[in-house]
Amino acid sequence: MIDKWFQIQATVPGTATVDTVRELMRHSGFSIDNPNRVRSLVGTFAAANQTAFHAADGSGYKLFADAVLEVERRNPQVAARIATSFRSWRSLEPGRQDKARQALVAISQHKDLSSDLRDIVERTLA
Repeated sequence: MIDKWFQIQATVPGTATVDTVRELMRHSGFSIDNPNRVRSLVGTFAAANQTAFHAADGSGYKLFADAVLEVERRNPQVAARIATSFRSWRSLEPGRQDKARQALVAISQHKDLSSDLRDIVERTLA
């Protein structure tokens, strides 16, 4: 039930949801170590909330990139899987495209990336 609640919170339209997701990542019911919680909150945010994930200021991409790196330390496969949400970045308008690319580059430059996440990020940037 908590996963459904996180999903609903993550899909609320509007850029304010970026802050909501950030707060929910500190919620007592959320654990970055739990793949289902990560997919329900962070994965749903990126895959199903077009207004917040694609916020013009890039805050959605930044939050997502930070979350992917946090997850990657614990579960590289889950991090790689949710990172696929960036695959359509080239279809965005130039401003958002640049911010999404910056987030991808920030992930790619992180020290000690798993081979799974590195593969996804490098192929997405190529």
